[in-house]
Amino acid sequence: MLNDDVEAIERATFAAVPPDAAEPLEGWLLGLDHGTVGRAHSAVPLAHVAPAPDFWRRVEARYAAHGLAAVFRVPRVACFDGLRATLGARGYLPHQPTCVKVGDTATLARWADASGVLLCDTIDDAWAAVFLGEGFDPVDGAHRVRLLRRARQAVHAGVRMHGSIVAVGSGGFGEGWVGVHGMRTAQAFRGQGLASRVLAALGAAAQARGVARVFLQVDAASPARALYRRAGFTEAWVYEYWRRPTAAA
Repeated sequence: MLNDDVEAIERATFAAVPPDAAEPLEGWLLGLDHGTVGRAHSAVPLAHVAPAPDFWRRVEARYAAHGLAAVFRVPRVACFDGLRATLGARGYLPHQPTCVKVGDTATLARWADASGVLLCDTIDDAWAAVFLGEGFDPVDGAHRVRLLRRARQAVHAGVRMHGSIVAVGSGGFGEGWVGVHGMRTAQAFRGQGLASRVLAALGAAAQARGVARVFLQVDAASPARALYRRAGFTEAWVYEYWRRPTAAA
């Protein structure tokens, strides 16, 4: 993938799940947040280019200045082999392999029936409740909702059944892309194709805004990967969170 696209995706991610603060540093973005969402409290490269050998020192210093432990979001790309070796020698360990997947909104919009999916510009308590329900960590869910509510250019989709919102997802617009975030289905309603309907609705919303490209990030161990593959997404790269054992997840 071209580095221009890498930068666009990473900047769009920060816009869709905005941390408390973000700082640029030598071609990286440093997410500074005290919550649980890894993308919001990690340092990420804006291009797949090797950093300076002592770059890690400056990252650690920046995070320490904010009272945070440094976390590096490092792609599994050869140019970062040196950084990974250095981090490993310093006691960092890789966690949570995550796939960045890309697709096109035209394919997504026609992939499933989106009729009946509710779209809104803000997140209300009924939408947020999906993140706090059975099967989800309520503390982590609250942090995710907090960040998603901050996004300025976003559309939020939800499916209502039996009087409650039971499946949700958000589309954050920026840098010529729509990023899919916050996909959740209530435990009792899984396996009914609701996530497919949410994805299709977000694709159609992006099409209506003239946005042709879509990306998302999914845990490499998640069964949702099969869903996204069927929806036309292909893998662009995989990254891991490098942190010391004492650092927050």
